[in-house]
Amino acid sequence: MYILGISAFYHDSAACLLKDGVIIAAAQEERFTRKKHDPGFPHEAIKYCLQEAGITGKDVDNVVFYEKPFVKFERLLETYLAFAPKGFKSFRTSMPLWIKEKLFQKSMLTKELEATLGKDVKWRDRILFSEHHLSHAASAYYPSPFESAAVLTLDGVGEWTTTSLAIGKGKDLKVLREIHFPHSLGLLYSAFTYYTGFKVNSGEYKVMGLGSGRIDFRCAA
Repeated sequence: MYILGISAFYHDSAACLLKDGVIIAAAQEERFTRKKHDPGFPHEAIKYCLQEAGITGKDVDNVVFYEKPFVKFERLLETYLAFAPKGFKSFRTSMPLWIKEKLFQKSMLTKELEATLGKDVKWRDRILFSEHHLSHAASAYYPSPFESAAVLTLDGVGEWTTTSLAIGKGKDLKVLREIHFPHSLGLLYSAFTYYTGFKVNSGEYKVMGLGSGRIDFRCAA
């Protein structure tokens, strides 16, 4: 069974192909387009993964997207409503994009898959959506050598979750505890990234590097 995982439309788009639970190939789109943190649909990364496996689109049983758009949209609406009329400028900017494209993510994915792999397959019937934090936890647990593990995930925000604790045992992975938006260590880190003059979802690694360099300097002194 072949499963194609896709991350797209936000930052660092990528694709990963699994055969019976084993990773066959994975790549970020920026490696092919040469656009740093390329957010576009990973056309070239998908083609690379299938080429590495020696298969065509017809052999792909399911395509899995890394989050659930409708639940994320619910969070955005509730947040804007809670802070109205503050944030109206952001609301006015983001809503047209959501209503036109992101809210109908399945249709967008179907269209892009058809453009990449052809229209011979009914891609709409093969597309599945995973929860954001479960996707994070799975990407760490399943490729690991452990038969059981606790998986702690901290990021900005998924649909509602910002921090989660999951337990993996064999093939099972279950999220047990969650912290929800707006409480987020990831967003706090993004705030420091922005404050120090770097781009959010892009320059965080530079802030990390500067932090470790500062510590090394102090130790040397």
